[in-house]
Amino acid sequence: MRQRDEDDFSEFARSQHARLFRTVFLLTGDYHRSEDVLQATLMRLYQRWDRVSAMRDPGAYARKVAINQVWSWWRLRSSREVPVSRLVDVAVAGPADAVSDHAAVWLAVRTLPARQRAVIVLRYYEDLTEAQTAEILGIAVGTVKSHSHTGCHRLAELLAEPSASEMEGQA
Repeated sequence: MRQRDEDDFSEFARSQHARLFRTVFLLTGDYHRSEDVLQATLMRLYQRWDRVSAMRDPGAYARKVAINQVWSWWRLRSSREVPVSRLVDVAVAGPADAVSDHAAVWLAVRTLPARQRAVIVLRYYEDLTEAQTAEILGIAVGTVKSHSHTGCHRLAELLAEPSASEMEGQA
């Protein structure tokens, strides 16, 4: 293609870009897909620019090419994609989840009475046995079991997700 033709095409593409993009976006409803379709449209126009530039209304032809590109995308999508009535949302736990969970648990532990907190920390954070915990705190093993049981139940209450009825009551 000659430099003059390249310049003419560049000017045409700049002048039609917004209109073509808007048309394609309204048809696809997807910004990124619209960019792809518009790029394919401009490529086709560029390849045939000597004939397109000689047309009475190259903009109308460009819209027709863009719409055909959208239809090709629809056909391609319908032959490869299988819609499902329900998508399964699979969440993968990552390091950020562990940090936020750890912070929430630690805040809840800090609300426990001092002895319960000490038992929970030694038993579950330090991974000590009931006997080791009792020896360190200078209390009976039965007391460690009692504080552990009561502390765990309290933490479960503090960390539980609010039920729908509780959330409606707060609204």
